[in-house]
Amino acid sequence: MINITIDGPAGAGKSTVAKMIASKYSIVYLDTGAMYRGAAYYVLNKGIEVDDVASVLGVLSSLVMNIEYVAGAQRVIVCGRDITPFIREHNISMAASTVSKIPEVRIKLVDLQRAIASKSHCVLDGRDIGTFVLPNASFKFFLTASLEERARRRFVELTDKKIVTDFDNVLKDMSARDYQDSNRSFAPLVAAKDAIIIDSTALSPGEVVTIIAGVVDAAFNT
Repeated sequence: MINITIDGPAGAGKSTVAKMIASKYSIVYLDTGAMYRGAAYYVLNKGIEVDDVASVLGVLSSLVMNIEYVAGAQRVIVCGRDITPFIREHNISMAASTVSKIPEVRIKLVDLQRAIASKSHCVLDGRDIGTFVLPNASFKFFLTASLEERARRRFVELTDKKIVTDFDNVLKDMSARDYQDSNRSFAPLVAAKDAIIIDSTALSPGEVVTIIAGVVDAAFNT
């Protein structure tokens, strides 16, 4: 199977680029971040704080998650319910980062991610795809951008969705998530040694796609 991994911090443009790559090559797009958001939503909906490890582990065995595709769009189904509309709420972002620090949560979702990748050509984006989930992936990329640019992108995204916030809060939250994702003890955010690093600060999504496609196409034309 051909697997393309795109890792990087929040707001780097991973999901946008991954969707475009998946469309270009007519392969499956797997948004692993949405899966962790789904786990966070599930835990919070149980009335449990995501940093209460013992309580999270107590309900983990009851978490049944499936990934479905409707008109080409990924839907996150938890315990038979489509929770996709709810997992992009602002409070879910940091909660997802917190719950993802728990090794048992990561292992449960990684098993599902690997199963999907073993059956389909796909592009996956996340924070540990090239280092932990699919260390033998065909192509690995690490997409980054300055903290200020990433916060600006997220602020625009939230504003477009009519979610009330301010830039300083978004910047603060993103900085905190960067630290948490990069310093967790299990499968932290880090570029794989064999990943191609792309700084998208001054690049459009289309320009990033051109760079990635150039690498992929060159591999098949040699």
